[in-house]
Amino acid sequence: MTILEYLDAVRERLLTDRIVSRFHILRERIALTDAHLRVRLTLIDSSEMEFSEYVRLSPDNRVDVVTYSYHWADAEGNLIRRWDNTPHFPDLSNFPHHVHDGLTQTVSPGQSMNIAAVLDEIAQRLLQ
Repeated sequence: MTILEYLDAVRERLLTDRIVSRFHILRERIALTDAHLRVRLTLIDSSEMEFSEYVRLSPDNRVDVVTYSYHWADAEGNLIRRWDNTPHFPDLSNFPHHVHDGLTQTVSPGQSMNIAAVLDEIAQRLLQ
C-alpha cells in the first residue's frame, strides 16, 4: 500500500461511515514516504472528533501510523475519550499507547490505533 492509497482509504471511510455526519480536513501534508493528516468530524449524535495521524511507509511497504491522537468530545466539548501515543505516561504498560477517559478522568494503557479502529470502537458505543 502506498501513502496515497492509505489516505484515499481514510477519506473513503469518512465518506461512507454511517456514524460520520460530516468531516473537514484541517491539514494534509503528503510526500512519497510519509504524510500528516488532521481532520475534524461531526458524528451522528452531534459529538465531535478531531484526529491527527502521522504515517510513514515502512521498508516492507506497509503504512505505519507513527504518531496519533483521536480526541472524541460531546457536543458541549467535554471529553468522552482520547486515544494517543504521546510519550507522557511512561509508567503505563504498553507505553506510549494510552487512553484518556473523560467520564472517570483516568488514563489507562492502550494499544496502537488508527482511525478505522477508533471509528469501529465509537460505532459500537453509539449504535448499542
